[in-house]
Amino acid sequence: MHPLLIIFFSTLVVLSASAGTIIGTVRAEGKEGAGDSSRGGKYNSRKFKFVEKIDYSQLTDFVVYIDQPVTNLPASAPKTVQVVTQRDAVFRPHVLPIFAGTTVEWPNKDDIFHNVFSISESNPFDLGLYKDPELKKVQFKNIGRVDVFCSIHSQMSCVILVLQNPFFATPDRSGHFRIPNVPAGTYKLKAWHQRVPPDLKEVVVQETGEIEVEFILSVKGLPQY
Repeated sequence: MHPLLIIFFSTLVVLSASAGTIIGTVRAEGKEGAGDSSRGGKYNSRKFKFVEKIDYSQLTDFVVYIDQPVTNLPASAPKTVQVVTQRDAVFRPHVLPIFAGTTVEWPNKDDIFHNVFSISESNPFDLGLYKDPELKKVQFKNIGRVDVFCSIHSQMSCVILVLQNPFFATPDRSGHFRIPNVPAGTYKLKAWHQRVPPDLKEVVVQETGEIEVEFILSVKGLPQY
């Protein structure tokens, strides 16, 4: 084997052997009693009785990620192409975290036209009107939040979170998440949801093993009506 290949594979072994895993849970909670319509208030009025209120305990679409640059990246590279599908006039998934430089494809599976666009400062774009079999795509080069809409259908929206490293996870419906192959070190770990304030914790990842973190995103300090 060529000496350079020996060095390369040796480096991969060292990186994979010096990485830990971050596991944990994330959930949200609202102000106590705010969701209880039996206590009266304006939600019982004719004007607001059909207005949907948020049940914070049922929120999904969280993202947990390391919120800082990471130079010692693992051997396994993240996917460089992701997909957001337009079906039934809905973007799926509604929230997509990606590593900066990733290309996102936007297939339109409806038999009507859609227009995908964003006016975000970090990654503005406009794909124009199209439907199958035409396929449009966008490469997201700059980190930041990208709110995406359809100019024809006002109810259509989604969020692309362009992150500065590949260490992120989308928790399952029970709130559990797992971020593997994290190089040993001290990091700022953030839990994010578009409807509630984020939470930030410092975590110390060892060269092997797991570290467990629990997040509770709270809106207790926010006014609710």
